[in-house]
Amino acid sequence: MRNAMQQLSFLICAAALSLQAWSQVKVTEAWVRGTVPAQKSTGAFMTLNAERDVTLVEVRSEAAGRVEVHEMAMANNVMTMSAVPKLPLPAGKSVELKPGGYHLMMLELKQPLKAGDSVAITLVVEGRDGKRQDIQAVATVRPLGQ
Repeated sequence: MRNAMQQLSFLICAAALSLQAWSQVKVTEAWVRGTVPAQKSTGAFMTLNAERDVTLVEVRSEAAGRVEVHEMAMANNVMTMSAVPKLPLPAGKSVELKPGGYHLMMLELKQPLKAGDSVAITLVVEGRDGKRQDIQAVATVRPLGQ
């Protein structure tokens, strides 16, 4: 019995260390732009740092019906915005999701977002081996105009 408990303890520790090593994606400076009544979309911004090469493949939030990664870019002297299906997060490099560049679009908002509110966001990253992991982030709502 004691041997079985030691083996179980070892497996739990090994699994925890494996998950910890895999999950080294840090989210910093997460914020969401506040909205006005009846507004159905807004942007979310943050800095992502991955210790291993991973790809951001999906984003979810209970505050919105859909969340997409978007990119703003100049095309023929016109600023365009388009959805990006995947966003590489290179190991050791900061990837900024910011106004005017890559950012998250929260669509089909379920209610207005007021300054000071917190919004939970789930980022799904995929490693080179195809394994996916959820990264939880909490973004603070900033006043409209920031």
